[in-house]
Amino acid sequence: MKPPEHTTQPPGPRVVVRVARLAGLLTLFVATALAGTVSGVIFAYADDLPEISALDDYRPSTITRLLARDGQVVGEFATERRVVIGYDDIAPVLRQAIIASEDAGFEQHFGLSVSRIIVTAIRDILTGQRFGASTITQQAARMLFLQDYMRGGVFARSGLLGLERKIKEALVAIQIEKRYTKREIFTFYANHVTMGHGAYGVEAGARLYFDKAARDLTIEEAATLAAIVQTPARLSPFVNPDQTRARRDTYVLPRMADEGFITRDEAREAAARPLVVRGQPTPERSIAPYFAEEIRKELERAYGADALYQAGLRVQTTLDAELQAAANVALDRGLRRLDKRRAGYRRPARNVLAEGRTLDGFRSDRWSRSIGVGDIVPAVVTSLGNGAGARVRIGSATLELPPSAFAWTRRRSAADLFEVGDLIEVDVRSVANGAPASVVLEQEPAVEGALLAIDNRTGQIRAMIGGVSFARSKFNRAVQAQRQVGSLFKPIVYTAAIDRGYTPVSIYIDEPVAYDVGPDQPPYSPGNYDRKFEGPVTLRRALEQSRNVPAVKAMAEMGPEQVIAYAKRFGFRAQYPPFLSVALGAVEATLLEMTSAYSAFPNHGVRMEPYAVASIADREGNILEEHRPRPHEAIRADTAFVMTHLLRGVVLRGTGAAARALDWPLGGKTGTVDDYTDAWFVGFDPNITVGVWVGYDEKKPLGEPETGATAALPIWMDFMRAYIDARGDRQNPPEFEAPGNIVFMTLDSGIQEAFINGTQPQVPAVLPAGSAVP
Repeated sequence: MKPPEHTTQPPGPRVVVRVARLAGLLTLFVATALAGTVSGVIFAYADDLPEISALDDYRPSTITRLLARDGQVVGEFATERRVVIGYDDIAPVLRQAIIASEDAGFEQHFGLSVSRIIVTAIRDILTGQRFGASTITQQAARMLFLQDYMRGGVFARSGLLGLERKIKEALVAIQIEKRYTKREIFTFYANHVTMGHGAYGVEAGARLYFDKAARDLTIEEAATLAAIVQTPARLSPFVNPDQTRARRDTYVLPRMADEGFITRDEAREAAARPLVVRGQPTPERSIAPYFAEEIRKELERAYGADALYQAGLRVQTTLDAELQAAANVALDRGLRRLDKRRAGYRRPARNVLAEGRTLDGFRSDRWSRSIGVGDIVPAVVTSLGNGAGARVRIGSATLELPPSAFAWTRRRSAADLFEVGDLIEVDVRSVANGAPASVVLEQEPAVEGALLAIDNRTGQIRAMIGGVSFARSKFNRAVQAQRQVGSLFKPIVYTAAIDRGYTPVSIYIDEPVAYDVGPDQPPYSPGNYDRKFEGPVTLRRALEQSRNVPAVKAMAEMGPEQVIAYAKRFGFRAQYPPFLSVALGAVEATLLEMTSAYSAFPNHGVRMEPYAVASIADREGNILEEHRPRPHEAIRADTAFVMTHLLRGVVLRGTGAAARALDWPLGGKTGTVDDYTDAWFVGFDPNITVGVWVGYDEKKPLGEPETGATAALPIWMDFMRAYIDARGDRQNPPEFEAPGNIVFMTLDSGIQEAFINGTQPQVPAVLPAGSAVP
C-alpha cells in the first residue's frame, strides 16, 4: 500500500490574523523603538542645540569699508571678506547651478535627504571612502553655527565624535527648515559659503573671480562658482584652472541640464566657452595705506576690534582719490631721483635661487595685476648675456635689459650689478600686447619721505603718504615722526612781528651777532646758510631768502615767550623752550602740524582742525557719527593776509622760486635742517595746503646740498602740477582775498606790497583794497 500523501493546507483565517497581528506588533515595536531613539536623541541634545531663532536677526561678519570722496574703496578690514546680499540679488542661473550640483532635492526635502543618506552610506561601505550627503540646509547649519556668529557654537566644540556632530547637524537642519522658507535658507547658505582666497558668500566670490555682481553672472560663470564650492582651495581657477573647468564642464553644467534648468544645447555651448577670470586672487592694495591705517586705529579705539572686523561699518573719508594717486607718483618719483643721485646703486636684497626657488617657478603677486607704462614692477634676472646686458622675466614676458637701461648706475656691464636669480625693480617704458616690452632699471629708495594735503576751508585731509613703502614700514612719517622743522618756523616769528606793528618793509641788519645765553655758556652766534651777511634787509627779503640772523633778531625783539605763544595758536602741541634758536627751527613737529599751521595763512587766519573721517554708518546705513569742520582762530585776518603775501614772494623770488613755473597763485616756505638731515617744503594756494618732508628715519645727512628747495620742493611741485591740472580751470585760478583794511603800495623795488591800514609808509601810489595781488 502506498503511504498516505501529505498535502499542505493553506493557513486558516485565524492563522493569517495571528501573523498579521504579530507583524503589526513588530512594526509598532520598531516604530516605537525608532521614535524612542529619535526622542532620546532629541532629548539628549536638546539642551546642547543653538537657538535657531537667533537667525531672525541675521548679521554675519562682513567687511568694514573706507570710501574716498568719490566712493572709491580705499581700505577694507574684515576677518571674512563677505558682501551680504538678498535672494533676488543672486542670478537665477547661479541659484540653479548650486542647487543642481549640491542638492537637487532642495525644494522638496525637510532638511535631510533620506534617499541620499542611504545611497551615500552604501557607497561608503562599498568603496571604503567617505562621500558627502549633506543637503544645502545641513551645510548652512554647519556654516552658520560653526561661526563665532553663534557664540559657543555647538559644532565648534572640540572632542565631538563625527557621528555626534552629524546628528546635531541634522537636528539643527530640521529646525531651520521648520522656521524659515527655502528662499531664506538658500540666502543663508549663499552668504556663508566659502569661495576661497578669503572670500565668503557668492557676491564676494563673483567679485573675486569675475569682477562683477552675483546678479550679473552668465551661465558658465555661475557654473564655475558652483564648481568651486566643493573645495575652493583646490578648485580655485587661480590655483587649478584646468580642474575648475573640468568640474564645470563635466559635472555642474550636465547636472543643470539633468534638472531641466538649462537645455543640453545650452550646456554644450557654455562648456565650449573658455574659463575667463577677471578678478584678482588678492585684494587690490589700497592707494592710501597709511591713511587707511590711521583710520583703522581710530575705529578700533572707538568701536573695538569685533565691530571693526565684523560689523561692516561704512566709513566715508575725506580722501580725494585722484589727488592721492598724484601724491603717490610725486613722492615715489621724487625720492627715487634723490636716491639715485645721492645713494647710488645697491645690490638686490633677494635672489630667488638662493631662496630655493626656480627661475621659471617664481611668481610675484604684482604680476597678476595689469601692468602699464610708468609702472614699477619686480623682475627676475634670468641670464647675463655675452654682451653687457641681461635678460629679465616679468610674468610670462622675457625681455632685454640693455646697458642703456642701467646707465645711471655708471656700471658698464650687468654682471657688475646682478647675479642670475636676483629680484630687481624695473620701470616699464613700453607695453606690447598687454605685456612689458621695454624697461629700465630701478631700485626702492633708501631715503624716506611723507606728503600731506589739507583743504584750507574745512581741514579735511585730501592726501596722505607716510613713507616710501607701507609693506617696508608701517610707521607713518606724516603724523608720527617728530622732526626738526628748520626754516619752516620763521613765518611764525614774522607773524608775531606783523601782529606787533612790523611791516614787510621793516628793516633788520643782517650782521654777525652774539647773544648771552647764561653763565658758563658760550654766546649764541647764528649764521646764514651762505655764510655771508647782507647788512640792512627788509623783513620781506629776510623771509624770501631765508636769512637766519634777521629771524633771530626778530624773535629777540618780540621776546621768545611771545613767539612760543603764537606757535600754540597755530596748533603746535609740544612745549617749546623760549630759546632764540627756536626761530631757526631748533624744535620738532610732525608734518601734520606744520601743514595745518600753514593752512591758516590762506584761510584768513583760521586754522581748521585736520580730520580724515566725514561720517561712519552701520551696515544698515544708520549714521553712527558725523564730523564737521572745527575752526580755531589762530591770527587776525589782516595779519594772515600780509603773511600770505610775504610767502607768495618766497615762490616768486625766494628759495621756492622754482615753483613760479607752475604759473599759479602760490605761497610757501622751504625748510632745511643743519647737516642736511631734513628737507621740507610747505606751500598753499587759496584752497589747499600741501606739506612735503624728506629724510632718513635715523638722523643722518641727505648730503650737501640737499635742501628743502632741491629735495622736497620738486616733489611738492609735481603734486601741485597734477592738482592744478585736475581742477581743469587753469585759465581761471583762484585768488587770495584781501580783507577790507589791507592797502597795497608799489614800492621803488617794483614789488606791490601789502600793508595793514595805518602801517603803510607815508608815500604816494596807495592802491585800494581788493586790487589784484601779484
